[in-house]
Amino acid sequence: MTLLDPRVLGEWWNTFLRSGGLSEGWVIFINAVVVTLILMGFGLTSVLIIIWAERKIAGRVQDRLGPNRVGPYGLLQSVADALKLMTKEDITPERAERITYNLAPGLAVFAVLMLLVVIPFGPGLIAADLNIGVLYVVAMGSFGIMAALMAGWASNNKYALLGGFRTVAQLLSYEIPMVLSMSVPVLFAGTMSLHKLVEMQANFRWFGLIMPTAFLIYLISALAENERTPFDLLEAESEIVAGYHIEYSGLKFAWFFLAFFLNTLLLSAIAVTLFLGGWQGPFVDKVPLLGVLYFFLKTVLIVFVFMWVRATFPRLRIDQMMALAWKVLVPMALALVLLAATAVKLPWPPLARDVFLFFSNIVMLFVALGAIGRHLRQEAERFSGRQKWATSSSTTS
Repeated sequence: MTLLDPRVLGEWWNTFLRSGGLSEGWVIFINAVVVTLILMGFGLTSVLIIIWAERKIAGRVQDRLGPNRVGPYGLLQSVADALKLMTKEDITPERAERITYNLAPGLAVFAVLMLLVVIPFGPGLIAADLNIGVLYVVAMGSFGIMAALMAGWASNNKYALLGGFRTVAQLLSYEIPMVLSMSVPVLFAGTMSLHKLVEMQANFRWFGLIMPTAFLIYLISALAENERTPFDLLEAESEIVAGYHIEYSGLKFAWFFLAFFLNTLLLSAIAVTLFLGGWQGPFVDKVPLLGVLYFFLKTVLIVFVFMWVRATFPRLRIDQMMALAWKVLVPMALALVLLAATAVKLPWPPLARDVFLFFSNIVMLFVALGAIGRHLRQEAERFSGRQKWATSSSTTS
């Protein structure tokens, strides 16, 4: 234990509060308020940085400059956009269900901010180490789906309502493979505590390296859960004109925008916690604060992958998106859960179990890719046959 250990700093802070004659109840209350303010400040600040980074990265990928006017390198562009949204007129549709309409944006942000409570940012740096942390993450994720559905229904707009229906179809569908992929490391480790899951991935025994297919399923499902390209069909401008939040303006629209980018950060942090060792890394046992650096570097890497995918790939059709969820990801995730449960129960040494899970994951991935490739070739042949038939019919007529 050193002064660079967050746990030592926490003990020093509690001792300082108690030295002022405060009762234990007041110490707990002050700590709760301080942690809440820190997490909220971190979340809101990180969103401004993520928005700037996403626009810059998308610009570079697509041979553009991105923000470059407000501040050096456009760093203050996000602040300018936030001020603009705060000063825009707040319009409420005349026939909207006002209570539900006004609650939806706040619920969307609340659901994401509450996830920060169980994220282990470093050794001892966790607001609440729940023994059902993974279950808590799944439960809080459902609030975001409810917020989108509330916004679509309460707006009294057919396009917003269609966006709400797509919320149920897409987010609930992809939540199934996501939850199943999250349960694979839980089965392997025998705990739902996110902090204990990180501790069990010491010495580069990361679950994402042992079970890469489960990690890939989580990443794909996270893209869909966060409504990011190529799964942004809830906000398809060409079809339903921005979807469930079409009737929102000003600060209420900004709340949905805030929830979107904050969710990107949280899903990345959960991926790092479950599959990439969290704050584990070299020399963390000697300098615990290094764990915070490792955690944020890994999280930034996953966020960059999400941004790269959004700037690169085109949008899927709705039938392709649903087929990928139900015909590919769900069966694969179920098979991975069965494999993990079998590997844990068999009396194998740890190394043999890790090797078995790794190679079974790779085999399953290649089988799934082969099946997808065969299906795409069949679709291409059917399309080519229809095209030839149409050409011959027009020539004959």
